[in-house]
Amino acid sequence: QVQLVESGGGLVQTGGSLSLSCAASGRSFTMYAMAWFRQAPGKEREFVGVRIWSGGSTSYADAVKGRFTISRDNTKNTMNLQMNSLKPEDTAVYYCAAVIFRTNYLQNPTSYNYWGQGTQVTVSS
Repeated sequence: QVQLVESGGGLVQTGGSLSLSCAASGRSFTMYAMAWFRQAPGKEREFVGVRIWSGGSTSYADAVKGRFTISRDNTKNTMNLQMNSLKPEDTAVYYCAAVIFRTNYLQNPTSYNYWGQGTQVTVSS
């Protein structure tokens, strides 16, 4: 079992920055990858970015590329999402997720085994 707990989020103006964290516990050493997804009201859950847990490579959705950065804090076993140049369309509940087994479908939320509870990000215009 892997437990994921997100923190951060909140309200920010357009062009501002926010940082989210996702703390992993339990059998986190078994994770292949951790990712961020988001879901706006009335929309499907959307891929934001992913990090291969041990290898370190990252990949981002086109909508956030160049603005969002995923990093790992090894000392705290956390994954961070730094969000810059935020836009109103970034408003959503943000979720972190973990997958245990290697998969080529890292942008598909159904690939993930574990999810955090979600944290709200609101960008005002």
